Amino acid sequence: MPVIQYEIHINAPINQCFDLARDVMIHTETTSKTKEKIVSGVQEGLMEEGDTVTWEAIHFGVKQRLTAQIVELHKPHKFVDVMVKGAFHSFTHTHEFRESEKGTVMKDTFSYQSPFGILGKLANQLFLERYMTQFIVVRANEIKRIAEKK
Repeated sequence: MPVIQYEIHINAPINQCFDLARDVMIHTETTSKTKEKIVSGVQEGLMEEGDTVTWEAIHFGVKQRLTAQIVELHKPHKFVDVMVKGAFHSFTHTHEFRESEKGTVMKDTFSYQSPFGILGKLANQLFLERYMTQFIVVRANEIKRIAEKK
């Protein structure tokens, strides 16, 4: 099971970073390259523990839907979302925040299992892990840009 980890320093308060990371409208803004939009669940504002949202996006030229649920939330330090329905066999995305001298360190840990057994493992090695890493990095950098602009 691949595990992707990425940390970024953001020159903004921890509460602001925490809220930006769980704001569904900010999510659509930070994933504009995949044309993500909300099709059901939380439509605006901040996601809370137990909330679900279904995203529709284009990945690898194919329109896909994915439903995620916040299964754990500890303001302002951590929240965890898991895939309830979608293209992966499973995924867990842990978002962690800690205060630093000059703001906040935001850490993403994304662990997933691809579908299709051995073909999924091959896809991980050939392109999927790199693609998902880039997705996480771009989104984190966009959150940083938005937080530091405020």
